[in-house]
Amino acid sequence: MVSGKNGQELLTITLEEHFATQEFMDGPGRRLNDQVQASGSHTAGEIITSHLIDQLLDLDELRIADMDDAGIDMQVLSLTSPGVEQLDVKDAVDLARSTNDRLAEAIRRHPDRLAGLAAIPNASPKTAAGELERTVNQYSFKGAVINGHIKSRYLDDPFFWPILESAEALQVPIYLHPTPPPQPVIQASYAGNFSPEVVYGLSAAAWGWHIETATHILRIVLSGVFDRYPGLQFVIGHMGEALPFMLPRLERTLPMETTHLQRPIGDYLRENVYYTFSGFNYTQNFLDLLLQVGIDRILFSADYPYSSMEAARVFLEQLPVSPGDRAKIAHRNAERLMRL
Repeated sequence: MVSGKNGQELLTITLEEHFATQEFMDGPGRRLNDQVQASGSHTAGEIITSHLIDQLLDLDELRIADMDDAGIDMQVLSLTSPGVEQLDVKDAVDLARSTNDRLAEAIRRHPDRLAGLAAIPNASPKTAAGELERTVNQYSFKGAVINGHIKSRYLDDPFFWPILESAEALQVPIYLHPTPPPQPVIQASYAGNFSPEVVYGLSAAAWGWHIETATHILRIVLSGVFDRYPGLQFVIGHMGEALPFMLPRLERTLPMETTHLQRPIGDYLRENVYYTFSGFNYTQNFLDLLLQVGIDRILFSADYPYSSMEAARVFLEQLPVSPGDRAKIAHRNAERLMRL
């Protein structure tokens, strides 16, 4: 535990922190490797270097040292994007299982510093539900990460609902992490009179994957998922992927008379979704999120290694909230949600 504001100790748990395996880097993570080879390549506002790859792959001394330097007590780890969501079933099953086994070994080595979210092969929902159950029961994982759409299919499709049913039954959340939109969407909405580099940035970290994630959550809400699974909890990052700004408009233009849901749309966004920082260290965005969803729905995260843990920690310390509310964001809300 590291001393916080006013000299008080403040436990810190970060919720959107990434890792990779060499198997992943040789497969769905090849694009990252390619970016390393391209000198000066950028993604999400960060320069991609071999050091970043080292940080992703390391689950021991380097990572723990980085956490110590930044004053971070625990990371809840998830396989970095694009995860296993765009793989064929067999490849997704094999990679998810081996990745979870590797993460479990690291958690055993550092039980007080690391926790895990399972990678699950969503292309085979029953298998994915089984893998979630295995990792929660066998390894005490705290939930699952799903990196956006599954080959252009979204979680509002009942095909995927065995996964959601399993998460509710196990009382663990699903972290819905961004991924680039499907290629036809990129071509239709993001390719324009600018360079391929701008197309990539606009469709991903600058805009597209935030809007994609917000739309995905809205599809889940509007499909009646939370009426069917009222205990199910999702987590999204980046101060809510623009949803807090749009929430009053959504409530006004999609009333219950239109949606035929059991509750107003805002109720689901306030009662079935949690929100993390993940590199959005912007006070205006935080205040909007706080006013729309309340302090009990906000979780600390840094988006390591793509964003700075040190910057996230400084931002946490400077938030215009009470010490009690700061502690809720820093660790208490995460402890309650994930039974840490």
